[in-house]
Amino acid sequence: MSAPPRPRLEGHPPTSRLKLAEPARAASSSGAPKVVAEGVPTAVRPDQQTGEGRYPIAWLTITAPRGATPTATSICACGRNLFAAGHHKALALIADHTDHKTRCPLRATLERTAS
Repeated sequence: MSAPPRPRLEGHPPTSRLKLAEPARAASSSGAPKVVAEGVPTAVRPDQQTGEGRYPIAWLTITAPRGATPTATSICACGRNLFAAGHHKALALIADHTDHKTRCPLRATLERTAS
């Protein structure tokens, strides 16, 4: 026995009547497709470095949603990547991240070369 045919979903036309969309013709005589529409600005991300030559080395991310367990993540360009969950552990990681700023080998090297 074969299964009965499945009913068509509402709002979807039968597949036998569908036609594939064709790409629009370019207005120019070259026939090359346009990459960006005219008048549409392209999104260019700003350079992360400021004019002073400074850029971020360490990041501290704290998440404390209402009624949930707070979390903290400490990431540094020197390879440090720590995570803590819970009130006491997150507070300890925040303090450790602050202390790491004085001990980080990358930061100490950059400050020596800048002075």
